[in-house]
Amino acid sequence: MIAAISKPVWLFLGIAAVLLVATAVSEVLRWRLHGRSSSVVDNLVARIRAWWVMALVVGIAFALGRIGVIVLFALVSLFALREFITLAPTRRGDYYALLVAFYVVLPWQYWLVYIDWYGMYTLLIPVYAFLLLPILSTAGGDTTRYLERTAKVQWGLMICVFCISHVPALLNLKLRGYEGSNLLLIAFLVIVVQSSDVLQYIWGKLAGRRLVAPRLSPSKTVEGFVGGVLSATALGAALWWITPFTPWQAAALALVANLMGFYGGLVMSAIKRDRGIKDWGHMIEGHGGVLDRLDSVCFAAPVFFHLIRYFWKG
Repeated sequence: MIAAISKPVWLFLGIAAVLLVATAVSEVLRWRLHGRSSSVVDNLVARIRAWWVMALVVGIAFALGRIGVIVLFALVSLFALREFITLAPTRRGDYYALLVAFYVVLPWQYWLVYIDWYGMYTLLIPVYAFLLLPILSTAGGDTTRYLERTAKVQWGLMICVFCISHVPALLNLKLRGYEGSNLLLIAFLVIVVQSSDVLQYIWGKLAGRRLVAPRLSPSKTVEGFVGGVLSATALGAALWWITPFTPWQAAALALVANLMGFYGGLVMSAIKRDRGIKDWGHMIEGHGGVLDRLDSVCFAAPVFFHLIRYFWKG
């Protein structure tokens, strides 16, 4: 019992220590400017302050336990889906499909996660909602850009609800010898994938030369990708003690999650370029929208969940 309590405490103390160091560095950088403005430093300060808020919100959700975590990610899905739909074309004929997506499918998905109906929460959106929503979009008889409009709603639900719901679904996994500690699996996934994003940015700034996909994301470099993914994978191995895995298993899962996160970021960047925007929104200061912060988690979470369920389920 002591170990189960101490692990989350040590983890959050470590996160707080990292944020304190980052805050100190950013304040030193601001002090060295002697009152002059710098967009880079201002953005860094805003990002770190946002990280403090996000860490606090996640900490409160963790403290509230299973219900708190599920409610938190349900709200995250709601804001993410709103961002996605807002920036995609819609017409009057989509009214019923959007109504059902927001007020039926989204809460139902998280209710299924809450009651742990695995067979249904893995099928509700990719099967039943996928078939139902196009039917609802035909109600108004509007065929203008029909395929694009229906695909948009389907894709929005898949990314913003189905994929994100696999984060709290980690609480449902029955892992031998790890009972009551599944919150730490969520912490492991989020920390590793988010760290990969940050480390890719840092490595890119330090050693970036060759662009990975200049048309999709002009800031992502080969050097940043390799350095960030490998560094975050090493971090995952170092965090093995909060998981039911050995260091090598933790590293392997971290590597898969980081690769999925990277390509998820590219996919979401491609969608943003298609829509002619830089960020999904402005909800998180310094970061953009909810999807800007969670695009990598969206793609990593389902793969991470099913790998654990298949290979480690008790």
